[in-house]
Amino acid sequence: MKQTDVIVIGGGPAGLSAALAAHRAGAQTLLIEREPRLGGILKQCIHDGFGLVRFSEALTGPEYADRDINAFKQTGIEALTTTFVSRIKKTADGFTLTAVNETGVITIAARSLVLATGCRERTARQVFIHGTRPAGIFTAGTAQHYINLLGQMPTKKCVILGSGDIGLIMARRLTLEGATVLGVYEAKPTPSGLTRNIYQCLHDFDIPLHLSKTVTRVYGEERLTAVEVCAVDENMQPISGTSEIIACDGLILSVGLIPENELAESLGVALDPRTKGPICNTALMTSVDGVFSCGNALHVNDLVDFVSESGDLAGTFAANYRPKPRSEIALKTDANFAYLVPQRLNLDDDLKTIVYFRSQRVLHHCAVIVRVNEQEVFRKSYSHLRPPEMERLEVDFSKLNLTSNTILSFEMEVS
Repeated sequence: MKQTDVIVIGGGPAGLSAALAAHRAGAQTLLIEREPRLGGILKQCIHDGFGLVRFSEALTGPEYADRDINAFKQTGIEALTTTFVSRIKKTADGFTLTAVNETGVITIAARSLVLATGCRERTARQVFIHGTRPAGIFTAGTAQHYINLLGQMPTKKCVILGSGDIGLIMARRLTLEGATVLGVYEAKPTPSGLTRNIYQCLHDFDIPLHLSKTVTRVYGEERLTAVEVCAVDENMQPISGTSEIIACDGLILSVGLIPENELAESLGVALDPRTKGPICNTALMTSVDGVFSCGNALHVNDLVDFVSESGDLAGTFAANYRPKPRSEIALKTDANFAYLVPQRLNLDDDLKTIVYFRSQRVLHHCAVIVRVNEQEVFRKSYSHLRPPEMERLEVDFSKLNLTSNTILSFEMEVS
């Protein structure tokens, strides 16, 4: 049986950063990727805007990935591509992993694991669209794969459901390739994508955005011929008498991403119902000792720069992991937070902590306040907070004499 210190599962930006960090920390590292090539979803993201935080440059997805892939190759870290992990078992010494590739079944033992398994897109059935099952219905990522990697147009005249960033970017991409985008429909009363993408992808191309409207039914037998669109109420339920039929041959879905955590669940890792990712401490270690999580498997990020940042943290802590009792504090939040990650503060590590959060709703002129035993110890003001835009905070708890009995809370103050 093969033996290593750290196994990183996933060869996207989070996994590459985790593997590089674990290697730098002195750990023998193995990276496993189920696709033939490293880079994850970045391979098909030919638009720019990647790396603004990390490199202070506007790179395309392949350019961003190429930097980490080149660095990875220079280290000599072993990578198993086209390799599927079928089972992981926790042992007294760490973990035993079973994987399958063209050489057969492989068994590998490791002291710690980093799960960088990314996320997947919601489908039409998951958002309760009724009707037949004709060709012409794609998730935004699949449509992007057809155009950018295969050189094939998936539609000539389409409707896009969901104003998430991938949907907005595909509205622009399809238009540039000659398709007619009839409109982007969003069930929420506010857009779900970054403000810059609303302007650069819709306004600049005169593509209409319809808020509080959703697709409720599709028509067509072999190929999509039309969709039914309805206005929705505050609970996002269709309003009777508001339906309209829109003739089209394509429906592009950008209706949310779900972190892929089937392997984590098989190990008994506790998941956060708000993020759908693991509950982690500030070392990004999950509820199972020796299992770390990062990137979009941990929570869906808006910028790849933060995906890489979390991979770097998880890889470093995984390399230095040694079994010992935990000393942690739960990070409490009020109802204005959609979520906050990580969810627990590890008292045994550096207490200069990075947390990521999203607001539950659009807020203006507000502040995030951190309280220790109800005493304010940190405050940061924001002109506005929007749920699509993830926020990052650095808080130094090192001089506050925290113990496991300390009550630590994050609150939002709205003017």
